[in-house]
Amino acid sequence: MASTLQAQLSAPLKLHLHSHASPSWLRTLAPDPIASTSSRPHLSAFFTKGRSNAAIVRCKAQAAPAAVNLAPGTPVRPTSILVVGATGTLGRQIVRRALDEGYDVRCLVRPRPAPADFLRDWGATVVNADLSKPETIPATLVGIHTVIDCATGRPEEPIKTVDWEGKVALIQCAKAMGIQKFVFFSIHNCEKHPEVPLMEIKYCTEKFLHDSGLNHIIIRLCGFMQGLIGQYAVPILEEKSVWGTDAPTRIAYMDTQDIARLTFIALRNEKINGKLLTFAGPRAWTTQEVITLCERLAGQDANITTVPVSVLRFTRQLTRLFEWTNDVADRLAFSEVLTSDTVFSVPMSETYNLLGVDAKDISTLEKYLQDYFTNILKKLKDIKAQSKQTDIFL
Repeated sequence: MASTLQAQLSAPLKLHLHSHASPSWLRTLAPDPIASTSSRPHLSAFFTKGRSNAAIVRCKAQAAPAAVNLAPGTPVRPTSILVVGATGTLGRQIVRRALDEGYDVRCLVRPRPAPADFLRDWGATVVNADLSKPETIPATLVGIHTVIDCATGRPEEPIKTVDWEGKVALIQCAKAMGIQKFVFFSIHNCEKHPEVPLMEIKYCTEKFLHDSGLNHIIIRLCGFMQGLIGQYAVPILEEKSVWGTDAPTRIAYMDTQDIARLTFIALRNEKINGKLLTFAGPRAWTTQEVITLCERLAGQDANITTVPVSVLRFTRQLTRLFEWTNDVADRLAFSEVLTSDTVFSVPMSETYNLLGVDAKDISTLEKYLQDYFTNILKKLKDIKAQSKQTDIFL
């Protein structure tokens, strides 16, 4: 059995990466290790310089051969799931929902100075592994039926280390070990923005997962409501600068609790196997509309600092002049898309019908932010009241 698994993990990975048109130059990256030191699939990439001087990654991926049946063995329970990226904004909601619905949840968490004790407190099992160290992955998949991948790299690390090489290794291991279902979270319209490395890598990963032969569901997302708290709500309450742009981008933000709920409905629906779904909130909002809503609910004006899109473009080109800032430039490329004249939203009626969900049960941004400001303002009033009582007592 061990030799069979070793053979599956050592199968060569064939990638052919190309640009939209004849490139002005090519830079070939050295093969990167993505499996154990004793046997590593070969991975090489070609990044081409596009019209915007951004790194463009195009791939045609061929996964390892189909895994052999490792039976006889202990049957894997359909309720056993592994959540990758369990400490993130979406990942923790996936874990909470899974536990509430009676799943046996295992969380893949990187070794860290502050342990993810809250996951254990909820009732999940935590295992230490790192997608940037693929040799740590196979042990986490033993006894697992379904993998739910909502991980992404940290801001300080190169995008391709986790989001490409790590995900390729994870999918290969899942295939080799007979994982029954794989759920992958991607980005809406990722195929339309090859100039943004993260979005192009998401699209490449979608294709790689599809070609792997694994039973899978791909879910594309537009934006999280939770992210607006730190970006707009808190700075307004603390009378700090709120950063925005002058572009009319519209994003249909969705509550991650709703995303988690819909994910498990899709997971249990066999008709959705192999499908690509896109989840979007009830309405698409511009940055200015979100700020105005927060101002109204907070009862105070925001100190808005507007950053022109042209500044973002200049900063992106400037950071590309220095080798050690390439990753910064990649992330600024993503920011530039978010500040362009685009709409990150899709009609959801067909998806609701497919999942058997009532649109009225999906949280609106108005309701989400209203609940937040109501709770936080009440707490602030209670703190002030306690402070006044203490002053009188003293």
